[in-house]
Amino acid sequence: MTTIFEKIVKGEIPSFKVWEDADHLAFLDIRPLAPGHTLVIPKKAIDPLFSMDDISYQKLLMAAKKVADLLKQKIECKRVCMAVVGFEVPHAHIHLIPTRSMMDFPWPAGQATSEGELQSVQKKIAG
Repeated sequence: MTTIFEKIVKGEIPSFKVWEDADHLAFLDIRPLAPGHTLVIPKKAIDPLFSMDDISYQKLLMAAKKVADLLKQKIECKRVCMAVVGFEVPHAHIHLIPTRSMMDFPWPAGQATSEGELQSVQKKIAG
């Protein structure tokens, strides 16, 4: 099934483009967490992000860096935060969110975890 991002790339549905190159597109999120909240996507459909080949992945991150620099120049903010969530649309994408402070960044915090639980997870991951 064609995703909404594929339709945006093909011009079948409108978007608020802020930047593009031959392989990537950046457009404003229609449900922004902050003014300037932008999505950076590869024009070629691929999902999930971490299934990309190394070169394509690096190019996407460099595209995101270019767009973050553009946002920093044009949107009043102290920094541009990056998030990869991965479930909203089955097409690799990076969220860039301009923010003035951590208090300004609407990130959902998880529950506090005990040291024992953290050690258990660390052991599973690191061995």
